[in-house]
Amino acid sequence: MGSTLFISAPSILSFLSLLLLLYTFIQWKSGSVRKERPKPGPTSYPILGCLVSFYNNRHRLLDWYTDMLSASPSQTIIISRFGARRTVVTANPHNVEYILKTNFTNFPKGRPFTEILGDFLGNGIFNVDGDLWYNQRKLVIHQFNPKSLRDYVDNILKEEVETKLIPVLESAADAAEAKSVDLQDLLSRLAFDLVCKVSLGFDPRCLDQYHLLGKQDYSYSIIDAFDIASDMCARRGAAPLSAIWKIKRFLNLGSEKKLREAVTRIHSFINEVVCETKKKRLIGSLTESSDLLSKLMMLNEKEDEFVRDTMISFIMAGRDTTSSAMTWLFYLLSCHSDVEHEVVRELGIVEDDQNFSRYESLKELRWLKACICESMRLFPPVAWDSKHAIENDVLPDGTRVRSGDRITYFPYGMGRMEGLWGEDGLEFKPERWVSDMEHGRIKALKNVGPYKFPVFQAGPRVCVGKEMAFIQMKFVVGSILKRFKIRPVNSNRPVFVPLLTAHMAGGFKVFVHRR
Repeated sequence: MGSTLFISAPSILSFLSLLLLLYTFIQWKSGSVRKERPKPGPTSYPILGCLVSFYNNRHRLLDWYTDMLSASPSQTIIISRFGARRTVVTANPHNVEYILKTNFTNFPKGRPFTEILGDFLGNGIFNVDGDLWYNQRKLVIHQFNPKSLRDYVDNILKEEVETKLIPVLESAADAAEAKSVDLQDLLSRLAFDLVCKVSLGFDPRCLDQYHLLGKQDYSYSIIDAFDIASDMCARRGAAPLSAIWKIKRFLNLGSEKKLREAVTRIHSFINEVVCETKKKRLIGSLTESSDLLSKLMMLNEKEDEFVRDTMISFIMAGRDTTSSAMTWLFYLLSCHSDVEHEVVRELGIVEDDQNFSRYESLKELRWLKACICESMRLFPPVAWDSKHAIENDVLPDGTRVRSGDRITYFPYGMGRMEGLWGEDGLEFKPERWVSDMEHGRIKALKNVGPYKFPVFQAGPRVCVGKEMAFIQMKFVVGSILKRFKIRPVNSNRPVFVPLLTAHMAGGFKVFVHRR
């Protein structure tokens, strides 16, 4: 006769109590329960940490973090929850400078970060540290010298905007019946075509496909593959336990199956373009070109995988960030007609003085740049960015960092700190960026430090394409506003969604009217 195993309730409670004591002892040995000043942050419990609070606020994480940072005397909080690394989140500019510059070598991206994006970005510049990062940075930095930027405006940007984007907006404005367009999607497609021409010397013509959306003729395009890969990687980062997505990847299920299919499509697309460029080089028809791929092909020693990963990272950096920033700017301008009026007035003055489309004249659009900066302060394209500590450390505000901790600086929260931007910090006021005025024109903007406004990162890893991004945004926004008025289809407040790069949930549907 078989025996039945019976475990009493008191025995279970005793076992759990023993586990709790063991956990507490381990935490004490590691220093987390020693007598020291309590750290600001969410309510935490043994073993679970702040998992309950995290779950309850999962749909408003950005504002939850911002609220806690605002209440913290040092603008720094500690997040400890079951299944995740201990995380230090800061909106303190002194800490940001320490992380991104002063002790830069102790705060690399780290394996936990690169593991999440590895299948997508591989060993591209935005997913690696050390020599791999440094060598790629040296290769791409020459793509952004003044001559290259001038050529970009004259030979690529002007053509894409005036022959592709503007006709779509004209069609919407001149339609017999009111016809809305998704401005976020249009700007994303434009940015994708632009960055592909700069990086690959190839035009995927994604903007040309806009009129096919929702129709049978529309086929799965490369821009869709980038969207899916970005979204699925963001889901990895948001998973409560990394084991969840790793198991799904192993079994090729759900979101991980979608990611694998999208990455396969992206690799095929890049490899085809690389193969064609190689053929041109072999037969001697590869002329000196301004695109990054052709320049890399001139360096015979570069492997295909290295070239592919470099191209993917370059495309990701140049595509979503500018389109996100412009989308939110158009929304904010639609809510502040007086600010929009000043932008149009400045465009008229600059155009009277010189050809607006010239590279040099774009630098004169200071009010427009102030508007762009103010928009990115409130709605940064990258809401947060994380590093991982190699060794124990102490941040300038006294926060202790342990080896292996995730260290997150938080541009979204920083743009909402009253201590940094004043009591009106939640308001859209481009004038806060203006320094000197003369005869009704802006002569200079304030030099706001990159550690207070780290939307382009800062320190050694500062974005090499910062100047190109401003030029592109000024040209595109200026070209649209001098011709059209952009008005949202409805008055609902849009939702800010922070994936790898932020976007507006559901797109930005607008009506277009000729000015």
